[in-house]
Amino acid sequence: MSGIFIIAEAGVNHNGDLQTAQRLVDEAARAGADAVKFQTFQTEKLVRRDAKKAAYQEQTTGREESQFTMLKKLELTPDMHKRLIARCREKQILFLSTPFDIDSLHYLIECGVEIIKVPSGEVTNYPYLREVGRCGKRVIISSGMCTLAEIKEAVAVLREYGSGDITVLHCNTEYPTPYQDVNLRAMITLREELGVAAGYSDHTQGIEVPVAAAALGAAVIEKHFTLDKNMEGPDHRASLEPAQLREMVRAVRNIEAAMGDGIKQPSESEKKNIEIVRKSIVAARPIQAGEPFTEENLTTKRPGSGISPMRWKEVTGKTAVRDFAKDELIEL
Repeated sequence: MSGIFIIAEAGVNHNGDLQTAQRLVDEAARAGADAVKFQTFQTEKLVRRDAKKAAYQEQTTGREESQFTMLKKLELTPDMHKRLIARCREKQILFLSTPFDIDSLHYLIECGVEIIKVPSGEVTNYPYLREVGRCGKRVIISSGMCTLAEIKEAVAVLREYGSGDITVLHCNTEYPTPYQDVNLRAMITLREELGVAAGYSDHTQGIEVPVAAAALGAAVIEKHFTLDKNMEGPDHRASLEPAQLREMVRAVRNIEAAMGDGIKQPSESEKKNIEIVRKSIVAARPIQAGEPFTEENLTTKRPGSGISPMRWKEVTGKTAVRDFAKDELIEL
């Protein structure tokens, strides 16, 4: 895939409702994202019934229900998957979903997913990584909460079992992520240390950091979005609303275009300005034929259609071949 691959992360922001999920597909496509990503899991295989919620989940959904109960309401059924995949085809946007257990991984492969997205929480799950590697698909793996050593080990497992095309996303799993904890330079470290494409999965509340990631060479940018930040659910508050998602995609694409090829030379759009804004050597006062050119009778003025001032030392000391009026372009 050429260019920055932008993933609009719908996640569980559908709240278990198909129509909401379909609207998320529509908004991701409208924004110009390359893919819209959901989450595929069987709650019974993901979490114990007594598992606690993360602090941010307690803040957004309360402490009364368990993590198990919360997630159970957010599962996508097989029928919902099929309808969402069809909606993505209709809207010409790639369907992705993160599998959180091995059965869900196999199910998504049966659905024909082109890319497997490994979430941060599965980076230390050897049996899961082994199965991902065996699928032989392109892999995008998030690295939230990870040390460099842990992500190196995960990449090694993926490669051992067959993964070839791997992109590692720098990530912080606090929702929302404080700016001082982003550590965006770690994305560059991942690229250099692992020898893989690197990108960024963002959980800050704005769009500044994804745009900065684009400027730092991110191959993939992932961002949570929702229809309304005020909806009930664990991730809405740390997500962009549709207008913000569109603005982020626009900004990332602008930065991507602005990065260029790195060759320092005049662009096509500015070449027309060269003659207008540069200067030429001109007569500072009337000069008679046979008179030597000196520091006193020469100066530089626009336009740059004559002899370049960079040839000043070559011109001074030579003799005027004819009369020159004040401000006239000098000729040798």
